[in-house]
Amino acid sequence: MHGFLLLKSDDGRVIAVGDQVNVVRGDEIYSRLVFHFRDGSIDDESTVFHQGSVFQLLRDHHIQKGPSFPEPVDMTVNVPTGQVFWREMKDGKNEVKTEHMDLPPDLVNGMVSMIVENFPTEVTEFKTSYLVLASKPRVVKLSVKPDGTDSARVGGSSRRSNRFNVHIEIGGVSGIVAPVVGKQPPDVKLWVIDGEVPTFVKMEGELSQKGPRWTMILTSPTWPSHSPKKSE
Repeated sequence: MHGFLLLKSDDGRVIAVGDQVNVVRGDEIYSRLVFHFRDGSIDDESTVFHQGSVFQLLRDHHIQKGPSFPEPVDMTVNVPTGQVFWREMKDGKNEVKTEHMDLPPDLVNGMVSMIVENFPTEVTEFKTSYLVLASKPRVVKLSVKPDGTDSARVGGSSRRSNRFNVHIEIGGVSGIVAPVVGKQPPDVKLWVIDGEVPTFVKMEGELSQKGPRWTMILTSPTWPSHSPKKSE
């Protein structure tokens, strides 16, 4: 699968163009989502997961750098070994940090859109785990809930899309303090075209900590129109 994506600012400007490629190799799926920003920034996430009776994350490597990301990210997680690697700037030097973590089996880094595409029927809420990088890696919970329906247009026809809300539950003492000091991340909205094969088509939310709210949409190639040349 090769999907094409656009990233837009809140005023509707296209700020980045993205490609998502999924390749099946045996019982593993290799997925890569890359956004190239017009200001030179990069958001590049490579994910390997197993698809059986459930989805299971194996490895994830996420890089965010450039002017659009004042707090750059370079984090690698290996779920089977529990190893997490990340880079941080300290005293002007780029240092590689590593930590062994007891990682939960339901991590969904690089796989959030697949949750809403495969959301269980007759379920009002689905919770799963996500690894974030602040001063150090930390596991948080994602609460995913159906949030109504909207109508999308494909050509001249109308298609029903299911809207989902994703809420980050920080947990612990930090979770109690976060809303007070303004650090609770805002919710993320995702849309999936309904049907036999539900398809992710849109997201509204932050792609980085303390970042602006952007809109990600599925798109398709277009061709410029040319007037036919007159024969002489």
